[in-house]
This record gives sequence, structure tokens and C-alpha cells, in this order.
Amino acid sequence: MSDEDGGGWLAEIPQLTGCMSDGDSPEEALVNLNGAKKVWIETCLELGKEIPEPVNPEDFSGQLRVRMPKSLHKALSEKVKDENVSLNQLIIYHLAKGVGHKI
Repeated sequence: MSDEDGGGWLAEIPQLTGCMSDGDSPEEALVNLNGAKKVWIETCLELGKEIPEPVNPEDFSGQLRVRMPKSLHKALSEKVKDENVSLNQLIIYHLAKGVGHKI
């Protein structure tokens, strides 16, 4: 992502809180991030802090079964008629907005 203050690029590893670096280009930011990651992990080891395991994208199927009150199901079903989308599309849209995912 672009760093608005300095005009450079910022790269971060969200699973490693506070682990970030920057650079004049996306590529440089990523190279610098590898160095920051090494220092971040070394510091955690020195301090005896837990290092989170990497997230494996294969652990997520993209499918989820949700139970909801009948009244909510009815309200959502009415909303899809207004929006002219499927119930699945409407729910995904609102979930994405709720977690701040860019749509």
C-alpha cells in the first residue's frame, strides 16, 4: 500500500503484530519486510514471546453454514428482492463490509 506521508510503499505481516517495513517500490518494501520479519522473530525468541504459526490458505474451504433467526432470514430475503441479488451475494457483501474487506 502506498505511504501517503513519504510517497513510498509500506508492507506488513498482519499475523506478526507490528512487523512492517517500507521502501521506494513495492519490491523494495517486500525485500525490507523479510529483514524486518527476521528481526521480529529473533526479538520474540529473545523475550520468550509466542510466535504465531503461519496461516495455511488450504485450511479454509470458503464454505460456511450459518444458522439465524427466522426473522433475520425473512428480512434478508426481502432485501435481496430490492437489491436484485442472491441471498448469498447479499450476505457476503455485508460480511465483507463488516470486517473492513475492500469490496
